[in-house]
Amino acid sequence: MIKPVKVTGLAVALVLTGFISQAQQDNHTQTEELPKGWHLLDKAKDGYYGISVDKAYEFIKSKKLKGKTVVVAVIDSGVDTLHEDLKDILWKNPKEIPGNGIDDDGNGYVDDVYGWNFIGNKDGRNLKQDSYEGARVYHKLKPKYDGKKIDPATLKGDDLAEYHMWLKAKSRIEGGDGEPQIDLGLLKRLLKGAKKGDSILQVALSKETFTGNDLDTMTAADPVAKAARENLLYLFRANQRMDQTNKDLIGDFDEFVSGEERKAEAKDKVPPSYRADIVGDNEDDINDKYYGNPDVMASTPFHGTHVAGIIGAVRNNGKGMDGVADNVRIMMIRAVPDGDEHDKDIALAIRYAVDNGAKIINMSFGKDFSPRKKWIDEAVKYADTKGVLLVHAAGNDAKNVDTADNFPNPVSVDGKTKATNWITVGASGDPKAGGITASFSNYGKKEVDVFAPGVKIYSTIPGTTTYGNAQGTSMASPVVAGAAAFLLEYFPYLTPEQIKYCLEKSAQAPPDKVNKPGTDEEVNLSEISKTGGVINVYEAAKIAATLQPAKAAPQKKTPKPTLQNKKG
Repeated sequence: MIKPVKVTGLAVALVLTGFISQAQQDNHTQTEELPKGWHLLDKAKDGYYGISVDKAYEFIKSKKLKGKTVVVAVIDSGVDTLHEDLKDILWKNPKEIPGNGIDDDGNGYVDDVYGWNFIGNKDGRNLKQDSYEGARVYHKLKPKYDGKKIDPATLKGDDLAEYHMWLKAKSRIEGGDGEPQIDLGLLKRLLKGAKKGDSILQVALSKETFTGNDLDTMTAADPVAKAARENLLYLFRANQRMDQTNKDLIGDFDEFVSGEERKAEAKDKVPPSYRADIVGDNEDDINDKYYGNPDVMASTPFHGTHVAGIIGAVRNNGKGMDGVADNVRIMMIRAVPDGDEHDKDIALAIRYAVDNGAKIINMSFGKDFSPRKKWIDEAVKYADTKGVLLVHAAGNDAKNVDTADNFPNPVSVDGKTKATNWITVGASGDPKAGGITASFSNYGKKEVDVFAPGVKIYSTIPGTTTYGNAQGTSMASPVVAGAAAFLLEYFPYLTPEQIKYCLEKSAQAPPDKVNKPGTDEEVNLSEISKTGGVINVYEAAKIAATLQPAKAAPQKKTPKPTLQNKKG
């Protein structure tokens, strides 16, 4: 799962264990604070590399266009259904009576008022953490391949693909695949120190909860408190979370270290069956699909709440912040735990979204392995037959995803086709805050379609009236999903391909070269993305206004799941 809020680009781990250079560390404190909502601004008018949302609405007004409501599905970790800026724009199933324990609309999901939770149990228990897919693949296939003499020339199709996947997982788990190794011991000691410093500062400030901004203005005379302040303040700054609380920062750091521990243990220990113990379905059967529960908030709504606000938080209500789109309904589908999501849950989440009226699906998550990719490919094709656009975050590892695996993706498992109803999004920023390209963003001339703001994005967070910054391609993706929903609101005849065309054709190329993420190399943005530009909603709207409804095309055949109860 992509978790920019918690460990943007592995900021905590890389800074603390010395993987980030001193120059890069200094850059965290030298950049300017971006204004809240900078991503919506216009470069010419406001001086920031935003997406020109106000100009887009002025254009729509000049055309006297009225918007139609668009349902946007967010496949994520959950959402705060009580948040003041979201509760009025959450999708509500019109055919479902809340809390009566009856499947009123007959879709197989009981009381699915706001969406569905595919990582929960009917008894109300919910999955919070899970293992990583590489570890699951490694241990599942180890008895089949480890220590065996395998001649790849004798393997074909799915068997050959499985064997290569096993070799990749083996290399990843046992080491030797070139991945930077994090010093887990040092990381644990630093976490312990951060917790101790947090306790000292709670006493010094006379309050249990404080923010990075509170520390910034704090004066500490006592040398112990002063040292604690400096260390914790650096953590806040390095992760660009000055307006977040100490509890969130320490909690997320703790969660990250726990995840790294689980990865370290994967070499010798079979991952616990977190999901199976709670969900209780047959994970090898895509047709066993009516599992889960309607609790879309659960205990992990931070990520999904932030994403939902970026797309469609109520505009111009004087509260918190404005979403990109002004007339959407957010359908939350909970399928992403702390750890790696399961392919079956994602495939069924896509199908649920399509069957229940979503026209845009945002997917701010990703992983390195996809053992059931065929199921997701079939779900993407199904979405295509229903005119649904999927928007996906490129990932936060500063990797070239033209060559590095990043799932899900639009390329079919056999490599023969590529979905046309799919947009992959990299994260951009602003020269005042580190540069046009986010240092953590994945990139790819072939596989990353556009860049969109994903640095210091201010949006809703759990707490009813709470807001804060987060960053990552997980934030850039909903910027694009919101832009796509905006276009569909005012030009409802647009197909997914036409929406994608508008967003890509109108993407604005920066005037200067940009940093290739993770390096000091300067390149044209066109060298690390398909369009070479950052999306601009105003320019996209102008193009959309010139398009005509597409001529009726032959009805696309609806694909049905083909993988049945395959064990192994």
